[in-house]
Amino acid sequence: MAAHTTSLKKRKKQYKSHRAVTAALIGTGVALLGVYIGFGIYYKGHFFPKTSIGGIACGNKTDSYVESENIDNARNYVLTITDRKGSHFELAGTDFGYTYDANGEEAALLRKQNGFLWPISIFQTHVYDLNRSFSYDVNALTEQIQALPLFDEDYIEPPQDAHLNITEDGYEIIDEVGGNTPIPDTMTAEITAAVDDQKTSILLSDKCYENPAVCASDSIIADTAAQIDKYTAATIHYDIDGADENLDKGTILSFLDIGEDGTVTVNDNRVTQFVQRLASTYNTYGDVRKFKTSKGDTVKIGGGDYGWVINKVKEKDELLKDLEGGIPVEREPMYEQRALQSGLDDIGNTYIEIDYTNQHLWYYKEGELVTDTDIVSGNISRGNGSPDGVFKIVYLQRDATLIGENYASDVKYFMPFAYNVGIHDASWRNTFGKEIYKTSGSHGCINVPEKKAKKLFQTVETGTPVIAYYRDPVTLTAENARISNAYSYKEPDKK
Repeated sequence: MAAHTTSLKKRKKQYKSHRAVTAALIGTGVALLGVYIGFGIYYKGHFFPKTSIGGIACGNKTDSYVESENIDNARNYVLTITDRKGSHFELAGTDFGYTYDANGEEAALLRKQNGFLWPISIFQTHVYDLNRSFSYDVNALTEQIQALPLFDEDYIEPPQDAHLNITEDGYEIIDEVGGNTPIPDTMTAEITAAVDDQKTSILLSDKCYENPAVCASDSIIADTAAQIDKYTAATIHYDIDGADENLDKGTILSFLDIGEDGTVTVNDNRVTQFVQRLASTYNTYGDVRKFKTSKGDTVKIGGGDYGWVINKVKEKDELLKDLEGGIPVEREPMYEQRALQSGLDDIGNTYIEIDYTNQHLWYYKEGELVTDTDIVSGNISRGNGSPDGVFKIVYLQRDATLIGENYASDVKYFMPFAYNVGIHDASWRNTFGKEIYKTSGSHGCINVPEKKAKKLFQTVETGTPVIAYYRDPVTLTAENARISNAYSYKEPDKK
């Protein structure tokens, strides 16, 4: 009996326990259902967490919030424009009536959201685009764009073409410069498109600017460089004794001009100036020289017609041909007149020396004295003084008749050097030298004894320099002195 009572009590206790558990489970289920339904109802009016609409974070926010944000964003809209120079400019939406036109799109997105899927959706990311509708005053925007400093003349830097710059020792390629000259229509269209796309910043593209016509990588630059290289390869070494004269690369570069189309040309004026300098430096015709006499002293003598003369026209033409040839050249200058000896010391050691003051003549050949003699030169007292200067033997004539205004003289050996004045024998004289020339001199020729004239005639060559000088100042007015460019010639008094 006692055992049966104990079992009954145990069953009653278990029953009560089951009822308590069941009640607890039902209570919990009801609570959870309430929470589920509550959140479902909440998310019918709010966006799920981690929701972004048109760039606006709106988790747990209402559609009205998103709409309000769009309105505020439009009111505060600013487009930042960055140009090619890296400068920044701003356009404020308020200056051109930029506004947001609400059309219920936010609410429509919220209605599409199933709030009762919140247990899953709250852990997911939700990103939506919004076909937001903005409006603005097109004319006002265009005016605002055109008022930007981008279009100010003081701000604009024009583009610069790439080009070659000639330097003292070569050339350098100067890269193009883009500048920032705007193309108004393209720039306005690009900025307007950024506003239409609701962008808040834009980097203006290269299409908005005028660009250089020539870039460093263009073939025109390489072609120009090739032309310069060709010209500068045409160096010239001039063969002139005692001188190291060259038309070098640096000088050639100074001749060159580069056109806008990249064509390289030789500047005619600069070439002319170079040839003129060449002639001024190396022409010895008529130069005043210091001459060491046979007596050991030094005299100054100029005038005459002996010496080097560069033909400037022919030299210029030849130089231009050399430049076009594009290869190194070694040659003499183009001479119009040559001397016996090359270089500035063009007399050398073969020459005839005539000292009018001492009335003596010497002939040296390759530094050795061949012959010398006393002479009688032109009569100074009658205005027939012999021409002084640096001349050359023009020709040699055997058995000549010399004819003047009131005379005719037969000579066996005639060696003219200054117009019609020459060295010759004078059979009618018995004495030479001393001061005969001052009162009883010739009509201008140099009289020498026949034996001396013969030896000189047999040994001298045409072109041999003749250095004739007075030690004391004289004035020569005869026509032969004028024509022969005598050093002491003076224009006679017209009276």
